[in-house]
Amino acid sequence: MLEALARNWGAVALRGGVAVLFGVLALVWPGMTVLVLVALFGAYALVDGVTALFTAIRGGPRAMGRRGWLVLEGIAGLAAGILTLLWPGITAVVLVWLIGGWAVVTGVLEIAAAIRLRKEIEGEWMLILAGIASVFFGVLLIALPGPGALALAWLIGVYAIVFGVLELALALRLRRIAHKGGSMAGTHRPAPA
Repeated sequence: MLEALARNWGAVALRGGVAVLFGVLALVWPGMTVLVLVALFGAYALVDGVTALFTAIRGGPRAMGRRGWLVLEGIAGLAAGILTLLWPGITAVVLVWLIGGWAVVTGVLEIAAAIRLRKEIEGEWMLILAGIASVFFGVLLIALPGPGALALAWLIGVYAIVFGVLELALALRLRRIAHKGGSMAGTHRPAPA
């Protein structure tokens, strides 16, 4: 595997360079990052909604006693996804409000489902805790939409730059290995006896 990576060190370098470029653009031009987030969130919410509806309809015993909540959660996910994808140019504030509202609705539904299921399952406290975390996250985003959007763009930018720099460092090391025929530790292969 190392030899294959070393032979393709250029692809690793390209990946790192693109990541650094994207990270710098995310920090300099956070609006672009928000549009990417809009598309990703829209796709995620749609998949989440379809999955919840599918589980409600065809979930069998797994959906027992939760069908109504799953249908509501599925509709909320579909609505959030469709609204997001229909208006890709929405502002960062609206995106953060949409994500916050979706998180609050999903969290409330998770808490309600856990309370309903507390006699049927063990460990319902984990679902309640997840619901509380979702509601808290949603309320925080709704209350502070500006910093929420900016923080998301900056976080993505910093991550992309760090990831890209690490990929570029790996590519340079792989290039050295490809030219010397050595290993990752920098030692050469022993000569055949």
